[in-house]
Formats: sequence, structure tokens, C-alpha cells
Amino acid sequence: MSRISSSTDVFQAVADPTRRALLDRLCRQDAPVNELAAGFAMSRPAISKHLRVLLEAQLVTSVKKGRQQVYAVRPEKLRDMAQWIEGYRRFWTANLTSLKNHLEKTK
Repeated sequence: MSRISSSTDVFQAVADPTRRALLDRLCRQDAPVNELAAGFAMSRPAISKHLRVLLEAQLVTSVKKGRQQVYAVRPEKLRDMAQWIEGYRRFWTANLTSLKNHLEKTK
């Protein structure tokens, strides 16, 4: 059984609050590193490392425009993740409803 590298694992990538904030910003508008880094209390190289993880997880793309790398979100990867999570949400909703009904019957 092979283990997925944490740098390419979508869930590992979105586990970090800084990377989630970067994704939130990129969902609104494509942006270069300098623009993205402006809103964080960390260095540009630190933001670049976070973006690299998002790139490796294929959650964002990077296109060279002039002298800048412009990042954009890849919505299809987020959609795949949301669909996977939705299956578990339905599972837990059904099971919690069953538990509630069982507990109400045993009162």
C-alpha cells in the first residue's frame, strides 16, 4: 500500500490555515505572490512555500505573466474534495437521525 506524499495530499494541503486563507483569496481573484504576501504577517518566501504545497496538491496553478508568477485556484480539485466530504456528511446525518430516533423510542 503506497502512502501519498503529504505535499501532494489535498487534505494535508488545506489543513493549514494560511493555505486555506490563500485559497480563499485566490477564489476571489488570481494574484501574484507579492500581492498575496501583502496580507500576511510572514515573509514572501514563506508564502511561496505555502503556494508550492498548493501547487503540488494541484489546488492552484501558476502562470508566468511578464516577470511575475500569477496563481489561480483549480476549482475542479476543490469540487472533487467537496464531493468526497458530502458522502460522509450524508452518512453522518443519516446515522445521527437514526440514533436520535432510537433514543426517543427508549425514553
